[in-house]
Amino acid sequence: MLVRDLIPADLPRILEINNEAVPAVGVLDAPGLQHLVDESIVALTAEDGDGETGSHVIGFCLVLGPRADYESVNFRWFAERYDDFVYLDRVAIDPASKGRGIGRAFYERAAEQIAARGGADELCLEVNLRPRNDASLAFHARLGFTEVGQQETPYGALVSLMTKRLR
Repeated sequence: MLVRDLIPADLPRILEINNEAVPAVGVLDAPGLQHLVDESIVALTAEDGDGETGSHVIGFCLVLGPRADYESVNFRWFAERYDDFVYLDRVAIDPASKGRGIGRAFYERAAEQIAARGGADELCLEVNLRPRNDASLAFHARLGFTEVGQQETPYGALVSLMTKRLR
């Protein structure tokens, strides 16, 4: 597996992976995905293999800075409460590739890139409580994230708003 910076040629496959992962992540169309990528301070993808012929995208990760042009109610919740934060908007992995350490690799690479940009106090994200995403809740607990709030969303989900101290 290879984790690398996202390139434009990855976008069609990333859009497929994203929309296969709903409701764990929000549905996107091509312009919406492009906007998120443009606003991201970290945009990563994972390939099976080593990037050579025959490799294909199996997951992606997008992290936004505190001044991103993004209307997500969850992003806005953090923006109203934290000054120095980054927001992990979404990680999605092809179901056939789960359990291979891709999520952990994304978080490690994202932390490296965030530190290289000068860092942030908090890494913020949300995980669904309704519909419940037990795998994601357990994953984030193992990584040291703690719940700092809950929020009902306009799209009918209840989310756990979580942070992890970066410095």
